[in-house]
Amino acid sequence: MRIVSLLPAATEWVCAFGAAEELVGRSHECDFPAEIQDRPVLTAPAYQEEGDSVEIDDAVQSKVQDGLSLYEVDLEQLRALEPDLVLTQDQCDVCAVSRPALEAQLADWTASDPTVFSMDPETLKEVFDEVLRLGRTMDRLEAAMQVVGEIERRIQVLRTHLGIDRRTDPATLPSVVCIEWLEPLMVAGHWMPDVVEMAGGAPVLGSAGEPTRRVEWTALREADPDVVACMPCGFTVEETRRDLHYLTGREGWQELTAVREGRVAVLDGNAYYNRPGARLGRAIEILATTIYPSLSLETAPAPWERQWLPPDAEHTATSDR
Repeated sequence: MRIVSLLPAATEWVCAFGAAEELVGRSHECDFPAEIQDRPVLTAPAYQEEGDSVEIDDAVQSKVQDGLSLYEVDLEQLRALEPDLVLTQDQCDVCAVSRPALEAQLADWTASDPTVFSMDPETLKEVFDEVLRLGRTMDRLEAAMQVVGEIERRIQVLRTHLGIDRRTDPATLPSVVCIEWLEPLMVAGHWMPDVVEMAGGAPVLGSAGEPTRRVEWTALREADPDVVACMPCGFTVEETRRDLHYLTGREGWQELTAVREGRVAVLDGNAYYNRPGARLGRAIEILATTIYPSLSLETAPAPWERQWLPPDAEHTATSDR
């Protein structure tokens, strides 16, 4: 099968199934695993990706308000690759090429139409359901079941170690806010509240199955979470550190419980949390060590995966080293 993936999460799953050799094209955002970096890149952003949180949001909103697509697809190269299967999504116009946008561009396709597969999970359960559906479409259902089973095993081992199960009262768990954008302030929805629960926390402000949404700063202050996890969409740890002043400069920041107790962490949103990919097991483990700092993993979080923000920081973070 010849596969083109325009969705980073889908690319990860294809490779996790042992089908990297079937991947003949990718998006500009498909940056993992390393073995597929030589595949032709078929997309490019139609907006200015450089800049800080405010500049990027302004560029995106300008395109959206004008009814324009945020991504360009190299249709000529796509046709030349003659894919059997094209992977995309229909969940967020900002995150990757959407299915409607792709189908509109394929409307005049003169060759044999490829199958367009859209991954649109809203919850963690739906992530795994979509993965199995993808495995079935690729005729690799058994491999998909093994991959999902291993992630579920890792989650169960973690929760058993934490002494948490379905009977645990959420009110007894540390409250966690996951920040998915710094300015404007947004909290993570979709599968992230489920990820927080699997990591032993009680998600606040964000709701499982609901989109990421803007919140007022007063709402976060009133929630006063035990843990603040910063994971802006598409940002690495270093990129998030650059923009932390949008949080630390807000009135009342130093008064938050999470800040006073040194429980503010900067996480790699791009690699682990914004995309529901094959590294979800690792993502949940890293978040668990953020919620429970005394928890140790066989492989501790690396500085590129997580850094702590000291209580007196204005816009700098310290590594785990």
